[in-house]
Amino acid sequence: MTPMEKLERCFARISALNDAVGLLSWDRDVMMPAGAGERRASDLATLEGLRHELLTAEENAALLAEADPGDDPWRRANLAEMRRQHARAVAVPARLVEALSEACSKAEMTWRAARQASDFAALRPALEEVLALTREQAVAIGEALDLSPYDALLDGFDPGMREATITPIFAALAQNLPPLMQKILARQEGQSKSGHAGIAPYPLALQEKLGRTMMARVGFDTQCGRLDVSAHPFCGGAIRDVRITTRYDEMDFLPAFLGVMHETGHALYEQGLPKAWEAQPVGAARGMTLHESQSLLLEMQITRSEAFAKFAAPLMQKLFGDNGDWKAETLHRQMTQVKAGFIRVDADEVTYPAHIIARYDLERAMIGGQLAVRDLPEAFNARIKELLGIDVPEDRLGCLQDIHWPLGLWGYFPCYALGALTAAQLYEAAGRAVPGLEAEIGTGNLAPLLGWLREKVHARASSVSTMRIIEDATGRPLGAEAYLAHIRRRYLDEVA
Repeated sequence: MTPMEKLERCFARISALNDAVGLLSWDRDVMMPAGAGERRASDLATLEGLRHELLTAEENAALLAEADPGDDPWRRANLAEMRRQHARAVAVPARLVEALSEACSKAEMTWRAARQASDFAALRPALEEVLALTREQAVAIGEALDLSPYDALLDGFDPGMREATITPIFAALAQNLPPLMQKILARQEGQSKSGHAGIAPYPLALQEKLGRTMMARVGFDTQCGRLDVSAHPFCGGAIRDVRITTRYDEMDFLPAFLGVMHETGHALYEQGLPKAWEAQPVGAARGMTLHESQSLLLEMQITRSEAFAKFAAPLMQKLFGDNGDWKAETLHRQMTQVKAGFIRVDADEVTYPAHIIARYDLERAMIGGQLAVRDLPEAFNARIKELLGIDVPEDRLGCLQDIHWPLGLWGYFPCYALGALTAAQLYEAAGRAVPGLEAEIGTGNLAPLLGWLREKVHARASSVSTMRIIEDATGRPLGAEAYLAHIRRRYLDEVA
């Protein structure tokens, strides 16, 4: 085999290990009995170690230097991705890879109980260990790639993304959103709040049926994925086996339904990646900014729209029964109600970025050493008070609500807000490119939009950078303008 062929074979084997890790992680979060947690942590650490050994094998350095991708742009991009992943991997010793994997698995299990009991003290030792190991990893990668520790973490979730790019965009949001939120709250205060879509309780079996029906309707391939329940909604699994989860509340169907739509957006991206390159680095999703853009586009831009409510309300009424008010305008009003709340995943699209800006500021301080884990609850509550004007009553509703830090995912949170901005920019561009898009959505036909996304985002996988994909699809670099225009249009009837 040529050096390029040897590398492709090696990375295909790494892809198989990725699938195994994904499925074992899904099982841990969905089905695994609690008593198996310690052994599962060890198993996952072993697989992470094997993956690291494969990637950093001594012969790979020479192969990466010798490989000739020829004139095929996808092969050239694939080699570039291989070199990027290899450079990150060789910077981190194998013992750190396994130690971090095991620490994260144990912290995740501890987090489950701590969150339920609202007991931050129970999580603190495990979280301190994960943070220390994550810092060690960030410093090692940063020194190898000439990046700050936090930029090294960002680059792992969105290649090429930097703190210097994010901070001014978030500053624009922090400046513009508070006065917009106050105007929207004042306007909604004067509007009718009578009526709810249906009357509780909403049987869990019917909520699940609604989720599965909508998943299939918007394009999810049910032969290549599934829906389950977990403590924290997520999308995971393996290639051609995309697993999504939600969580149900019998007294309110909207959080689970919107969670399903959010995770389905992630799944549609995974299912739309090019099969010809599915086991290679270039065939993977480009990064978490684009991934979050796909989930937020479906949940925020589409599902919460007036057009989609006209389609969804009659379907929901047929499923749940005639009790209550199932008018489209009632459903739409509920899905676009703005309120400063505690839980990020349940936040409306106006207040959502504030949750992310708070976490961005806090995690930078933790990685930089300016914020100790013991001080996290107080710092978290203070930042939420500053940005959203609410007092967090307990840690379950504050710094314990998210699984990300126990899993070592420092650097991930910014992608949520960047994804929201990208979603607005992509949807704006799709509206220009797809004739009658809103009318199609009003009939529940998302095929035209999905076709556009398949071409402009999904099919490009990791062949070019995140910013190149966004600019090629929308005609301009990523910014806050389209998102802010969308908020003004939807909630204040202001047209630029």
